[in-house]
Amino acid sequence: MKYIFEVRIRAGYTAEDYADAWMRASELIQRAPGALGTELHRKIGEPDTLIAIAHWDSKASRDAMESQHNPDVADIIRRAVPFCEIRPLGEFEDPEWVVNPTG
Repeated sequence: MKYIFEVRIRAGYTAEDYADAWMRASELIQRAPGALGTELHRKIGEPDTLIAIAHWDSKASRDAMESQHNPDVADIIRRAVPFCEIRPLGEFEDPEWVVNPTG
């Protein structure tokens, strides 16, 4: 499954600042059972808007991680929150089908 959210960077902070915080928090979160990696993408034409994608083997694994308070992760997030607006876009199942071009 994928957990996807949008991040809008506020003035005085940069996408690179957020990416640094994202990487530090992700390194800790990725130690949780079921964590399968993360991605951070800039929006085309809007460099201060990002989409963040966290991959998990299941919603249950992600929920289990969320239920275990990690003070280091909480501190990283708390320090970044004043400088950005984070809007969850949702939790998505892995695709039932994938269409790839044939060559």
